[in-house]
Amino acid sequence: MAVEVHTPPEPSMTRLVQGIVSDVTDLIKQQFQFAKTELKSDIHRTGETLRLFGIAAAVGALGLLILSLMLVHLLYWLTLPAGVEQAGLPLWACHGIIGLLFLAIGAALFYAAKRKVQSSSLLPEQTAETVKENLEWITSSK
Repeated sequence: MAVEVHTPPEPSMTRLVQGIVSDVTDLIKQQFQFAKTELKSDIHRTGETLRLFGIAAAVGALGLLILSLMLVHLLYWLTLPAGVEQAGLPLWACHGIIGLLFLAIGAALFYAAKRKVQSSSLLPEQTAETVKENLEWITSSK
């Protein structure tokens, strides 16, 4: 009694190419899904951070307003000659000096923040690295 061994037929070249194309398509879909998930996470974290910055800015602005009024009156008091009721600088000039001081500090902080934003990347870094690795793998396997 002879036993026949059936070997499965070799897949055709068309089926092999279709399998590769299907795998690459799945890989690209997974990369987009990964990028979408990473961006959602980044946006959520950024939203929380912006809320905290907003609250901090409001409280800081109130403190800065009170501090600036105090500095104006301090400058006015410092320019008062002894025994005289009128200061060397009018109150409006004291307000202008302190306002210009805060304006200069604000401009410097704005410039520093602008430079920091320009140096940061808005692309999802992990996804970009994974896509780069996948492209290297695809090109090296040819």
